[in-house]
Amino acid sequence: MSEFPHKPTRRTVLKTGVAGVAAGAATVAAPMFFMRNAWAQEFCNMPTGGSVTLGFNVPQTGAYADEGADELRAYQLAVKHLNGEGDGGMINTMKPTMLKGNGVLGKKVEFVTGDTQTKSDAARASAKRMIEKDGAIMITGGSSSGVAIAVQSLCQDTGVIFMAGLTHSNDTTGKDKRRYGFRHFFNAYMSGLALGPVLESAMGKDRRAYHLTADYTWGWTQEESIKNTTEGLGWETVEAVRTPLGAGDFSQYLTPVLNSGADVLILNHYGKDMVNSLTQAVQFGMRDKQVNGKQFEVVVPLYSRLMAQGAGENIKGILGTTNWHWSLQDDGSKAFVKSFGQEYGFPPSQAAQTCYTQTLLYANACETAGTFAPPAVIGALEGFEFDGMGNGQTLYRAADHQCFKKVLVVAGNENPTSQFDLLQVVEEVPREQVTYNPSIFGGELGSADAKAC
Repeated sequence: MSEFPHKPTRRTVLKTGVAGVAAGAATVAAPMFFMRNAWAQEFCNMPTGGSVTLGFNVPQTGAYADEGADELRAYQLAVKHLNGEGDGGMINTMKPTMLKGNGVLGKKVEFVTGDTQTKSDAARASAKRMIEKDGAIMITGGSSSGVAIAVQSLCQDTGVIFMAGLTHSNDTTGKDKRRYGFRHFFNAYMSGLALGPVLESAMGKDRRAYHLTADYTWGWTQEESIKNTTEGLGWETVEAVRTPLGAGDFSQYLTPVLNSGADVLILNHYGKDMVNSLTQAVQFGMRDKQVNGKQFEVVVPLYSRLMAQGAGENIKGILGTTNWHWSLQDDGSKAFVKSFGQEYGFPPSQAAQTCYTQTLLYANACETAGTFAPPAVIGALEGFEFDGMGNGQTLYRAADHQCFKKVLVVAGNENPTSQFDLLQVVEEVPREQVTYNPSIFGGELGSADAKAC
C-alpha cells in the first residue's frame, strides 16, 4: 500500500533501572496537591533525576499478542513524540494541551515493559515488578479486561496511576472502578447502544440469537449488554454458551448452533479467539444457510483491524463496533496514521490509538498539574474535555473515569482495496447517544490520598 511503504522499525532503548522506591505515606490537604513539588517524596516513585519512567504492560504472548505488539509500537512512538523526536504526531492536534515535546515537566521519558500473557496473575506480577524494581510512576497497557481490573486494583493499592489500554468490560469503570484508574477505550454497554439501531435496520426485529461468549469479565458484560440491546429490539435469545479464553478449536461450541433454530450467531470473542471462531463458523457453512426463512447472520460486537486481517474474507459484511479506525479523516487521526505509518510501514490498530492517546493524556495531566504527584494528576484528568485525538470532542468523566466520545459501527469491507482496508465505517455514533448514568454499574472510586509503594 503506497501510503505505508516498508520501513525498518526504529527501536527505543529501554530503561532498566531508576531511582529506588519511595518510603512512607502521608495524607495531605487537597490544596497542597496542586503545589509544584509539594512533599514530592511522599508519593510512590516520584522522579528525582532527569528522567521519568513509564511501565508498558502488554500481552506479548497468548491470544491477544497481536494487539499487544501494536500497543507496544504505539507506546514507543508516544515516548519519541513526548521527547521531541519525530514529527510530534497528535501533540500537534490535541486541544487543549500543555505538551511541548520536551519530555514531561522537563524530564526525559523512559520506559520499561512487561508481558501480561493475557493472565491476571502474570499481569499483576509484571506491574508490581515495574513499580518496585524499575520505579515506574505510571502503568498502562493490557488487551484483556480481566488483566485491566487486576492491575488497576494493584495500582490503587500502591498509589500509581493506571491508564488502561484495551479493556471493554463494563466492570473496568463500573463495579471495579478505582480512583487511580482511567479508561479511554469505550465499553460493552456503549457498543450495545451504538449497534442496536444498525442491527434493527439491517436484520429487523424478528430474530433468534445464539451467543458464544469468552468466559471472563469482558465476555460476560458484553453478552449482557448485547442481549439487552437485541432483546429490546424484540430478538429472542436462544442460548448463551461460555467458551474458554484461547480455546483454538471452537467446533464443539459451533455444532449445537446449527440445530438450535437460531438465525444469528453473536461472537463475544476477541483477538485470535474471534479469528478462530469466525473462521470455523464460516467453514461450517453458517453464512450460506437460510434459517427461519431468513439469511443466517453473524455479529462481532467488538471488532479490530487486526482481527479483521486475521479473519480475512470471512468478515465481509459482518457488523460490529470499534473504538477508532485508521481511515478517519479528522486531523488527529490523520496525524497519528501518518506518524505510525512512517515509523512501522502499516496503519495503526484501535489498540495502538488508545494506548498512544492514554500516554499523551497522562503526560498532559502532569504538565497541567505542574507535578507528578498522583492526586494532582488525577485532579487534572477528572472532567478533562479534549479534542484532536481521533474521536471528536471527548470527556474524561470525573464520576467513573470513563471517556465519552464517538463510537464507530463498522462492517467487514465487501470490496477492500488493500490488506488493511478490511473494515468500513458504517456510522459514527455521537457521544450523546452512548452516554449513560454511571450509577447503573455501581462501584466506588475510592481515595486519592497520598500513598507509598
